[in-house]
Amino acid sequence: MGPVLLLLLTTAGVWHGSASPVISPDLPALVVNTGDPVILHCSGESEVKWKSRKDTFSNHTSSTLSIPRATYRDTGTYKCAYVNSSDKGIATVHLFVRDPNNVWYTPTFRIFVTKGGNAELPCLITAPEYGSSVTLMMDDASHLSPGTNYSFSTEKGITLYNVQSEQKGFYRCQAVINGKIEKSSRIRLIVEEALEKPVSVMMDPIDHVRIVGEPFEVTCRVIAPSHKYDIRWVTAAKSVRRTKKPSFENENYFISDILSVPVVTMEDSGKYTCIANNSAGFRNASTMLQVVERGYVFLTPVQATSQEVALGESLKLQVRIEAYPKLLHWGWKHTNPLKNSGSTTFKGEMTSGNNRYNNTLFLNRLKEGEGGLYTFYALSNETNASVTFSISVKSPPRVCKIKVPANDSSILQCMAIGYPAPRIEWYQCPIHSDRYNEDYRLLLNDSSPQVVNMLLFQEVEVESIVQFQELGANFTFCCVAINREGNASDMFHSLTITRNVMAPPNKLFSPILSTCIGTLVLLLLLLLFLLYKYNQKPKYQVRWKIIEACEGNNYIFIDPTQLPYNEKWEFPRNNLQFGKTLGAGAFGKVVEATAFGLGKEDSVLKVAVKMLKSSADTDEQEALMSELKIMSHLGHHENIVNLLGACTYGGPILVITEYCRYGDLLNFLRKKAESIIIQDSALDTSLDSAADYKNIDLEKKYIRSDSGFSSQGLETYVEMRPVPSSSSSASSDSAQARGKSSEEEDDTREDLRPLNLSDLLQFSSQVAQGMAFLASKNCIHRDLAARNVLVSDGRVAKICDFGLARDIMNDSNYVVKGNARLPVKWMAPESIFDCIYTVQSDVWSYGILLWEIFSLGKSPYPGMVVNSKFYSMVKQGYQMARPDFAPLEMYSIMQACWSLEPTQRPTFDEIGSFIQKELEVHKEQDYTNLPSTAEEDSGCDTSGCCEESCEQEESGQPLLKSNNYQFC
Repeated sequence: MGPVLLLLLTTAGVWHGSASPVISPDLPALVVNTGDPVILHCSGESEVKWKSRKDTFSNHTSSTLSIPRATYRDTGTYKCAYVNSSDKGIATVHLFVRDPNNVWYTPTFRIFVTKGGNAELPCLITAPEYGSSVTLMMDDASHLSPGTNYSFSTEKGITLYNVQSEQKGFYRCQAVINGKIEKSSRIRLIVEEALEKPVSVMMDPIDHVRIVGEPFEVTCRVIAPSHKYDIRWVTAAKSVRRTKKPSFENENYFISDILSVPVVTMEDSGKYTCIANNSAGFRNASTMLQVVERGYVFLTPVQATSQEVALGESLKLQVRIEAYPKLLHWGWKHTNPLKNSGSTTFKGEMTSGNNRYNNTLFLNRLKEGEGGLYTFYALSNETNASVTFSISVKSPPRVCKIKVPANDSSILQCMAIGYPAPRIEWYQCPIHSDRYNEDYRLLLNDSSPQVVNMLLFQEVEVESIVQFQELGANFTFCCVAINREGNASDMFHSLTITRNVMAPPNKLFSPILSTCIGTLVLLLLLLLFLLYKYNQKPKYQVRWKIIEACEGNNYIFIDPTQLPYNEKWEFPRNNLQFGKTLGAGAFGKVVEATAFGLGKEDSVLKVAVKMLKSSADTDEQEALMSELKIMSHLGHHENIVNLLGACTYGGPILVITEYCRYGDLLNFLRKKAESIIIQDSALDTSLDSAADYKNIDLEKKYIRSDSGFSSQGLETYVEMRPVPSSSSSASSDSAQARGKSSEEEDDTREDLRPLNLSDLLQFSSQVAQGMAFLASKNCIHRDLAARNVLVSDGRVAKICDFGLARDIMNDSNYVVKGNARLPVKWMAPESIFDCIYTVQSDVWSYGILLWEIFSLGKSPYPGMVVNSKFYSMVKQGYQMARPDFAPLEMYSIMQACWSLEPTQRPTFDEIGSFIQKELEVHKEQDYTNLPSTAEEDSGCDTSGCCEESCEQEESGQPLLKSNNYQFC
């Protein structure tokens, strides 16, 4: 046994306050050999302890550390400190355990460092003499990153300075001892990005209400830039449960921290605060919980409960409601005590949120008899409440009659009705007159006539009497009834002539003249009707809008007619050779053509040409010119149908664009749905999970459109089909006579290639990129749908607007709303209800387009008719279920696009980036899941396990006859 090394640590020196523990002998480092026992003593002014996992013995002011047999693993720095944290000071001693067979000791194999900081790699040398020639190397023997700066300490190891991201990796320390290279164990250096911002904390800020005994749950969502974060709750509740659901998305940590109270009590009422922090700072979010003993319904009228409204005016009655639990039923009742017709019920317009509601009843152009009591009632499963409004309809006065009573010829009597009660004024004219004027003399101002009849919610009948000594002959008396709503008058003539005088017939209105007047009236009515129908006819309009400025949701759009037109786009119309019609609509058509010399003098290019009908008016011509200016203003992008040229002189306007041989995406998907190959584990919930590859044979069936209109109108469209590659039918015939070229054979193979999940992801990504381009140009599409996306060679999706060649009057996708036909099922709620169109509303439409893509061309909201129920479900946040061929990740994008709050929807750039990642993952899966035998790719034809998947798609979608090819 080697010599026993006894190191005594004694108390020495004079204490001044709280001095550090003392190590004696006063050596910074101690060297022992392998197998030697080591005993260390530490003492101080108060209780001390060793900061070590070794065996220790403490006796108040002293502590002993014992190592019976030292090994190279005992190499390191030992610390002795006071137990009481208020006593400052610490003593250290570094112990070397010399071992020729183990030159290095590495206590840890993973080091974290923040970018720009210093990192200590714990390569501890076991003897100080070994550290004379220490260097650092990469584990794979590659060179250190340029600019790597480090130093070596026999006690700490190697220190790397100003570490950057490219320096992460695996390192080893090495030393040359007696000509032999000794390497340490491998150490991994992990470089973390410096925190540039604190964590983000999100929690629903609404106040919560619970009845005693009910459960309560609130979620705090935290976004952290790294894994170094902390979350804690400050609550009023004593007994709570917490559940954490972490995830990692887009290089951020997403943590859902769920706090739940199984059974609430009155003491649980109060504030609930979620606090999250990292090295960059703190963030918090709070919500309130109110615990009540029983449910409640409180009603507060916004207007006064007693209202007087002029006849023909409109009135709005509004009630604020606070209720918990949620309301089961509510409505309005109208009763008139003077009528025995019972009561009339209304629902009113209800808005809700956070146990608070607003109900508004609109009374438009009130008529006589519509006054009365309007009672709003609301009830839950625990209680109910009501509030009543008293509505009186004001009406201008009417003079019922003016007469001389039979028993008294010295008075005149005037009867009038109105609400409020009218006052009466009497006037006299000394001559015969048929109309009241300013020359009449006021006889009496009766401000308080006698009330003859007054009933609640009815007009008041009054009577006024004026007395004379004698009624002279040929006098005219006028009774004028006046209230705040107007006035009315009637005349009385005092005459002494009693014989009847027959007036000669009026020759003005002869039978011939009456017939002419009647004919003119009928012609005028017919003209008004034709003018009305002309104004109701839909006009060709450019759907795309370019934003000039915006303030919140108030957008100012550029007038496209004011955009400049560059003459460089002009192309000689004689160089166009027209072919077949690709599509036709109410306003114009799209024609396949061959352009000679477009771009280069000797080039021959197949293009698509958009033109108006010969009957187009000036407004429609200006609209097509505006569309041309917008396309030239936007510029070129791979995923929009690009402008190639135009003909604006010497004839009708022609817009020349790229030709997309596969037509619109909607019909392309429906055609390819007959045979689709799906390989994706994410679809196991919707497809048979027994096989890796699925060949789904979808049966074509023509079905009725579910948008609320009969699909029969679709038959009026001109069928649009891809045309042969030749520029004319004659050249096509000659080409067929020569046989198919290799290019045509390639096209045929491409046409026969089945559809797969990669194609669907590519379409989604390409449309997102095209929309991101339009958004970067401040352009809003307003009609994004699969029917407005074309598919060109290589299955490249291109965005367009096919409004010119679509008959929206007979297209069931366009629903009458107000005075316009709109694609309601593709529109965001703010566009439907508030006529607000933004880039965010285009994002909503993109989510519907994704649903079309992954359902292989089905109509959105299947089985739902566009009616008031549909609008209510959209307003309440109803979302469609995941389509059959959509991975969960793509369905999550759809749900994000359908957020009711526009600012919560993702941008097109974010969507494009996410789908690109999904494409990369899918490509990796394609490589790892390649079938080993042909049987794996047999699909439904040979495997009975696919029967359920194949049959569930019986209700396929028809191919729209109108839009085989759609064009912008």
